[in-house]
Amino acid sequence: MKITNAIDFGKCIRATRKKTRLTQADLAAASGIGDRFVRELEKGKPTCQLEKALLVASMLGIKIEVILPGSSDE
Repeated sequence: MKITNAIDFGKCIRATRKKTRLTQADLAAASGIGDRFVRELEKGKPTCQLEKALLVASMLGIKIEVILPGSSDE
């Protein structure tokens, strides 16, 4: 899935969470963050803290790949 903005990222988090049958509260507890953060992340809030967002993605098994400008994967 290509993610180009906070809304796409939130949709990815939500879909993966639902696929793994976790509630937002379960995911928040497993990640060590608050329920409110998970709700805002899934809604695509653009000001969510990157470190926490990456932690949530990692807890769900989502791998983030960075493609640098000028690389052959562009």
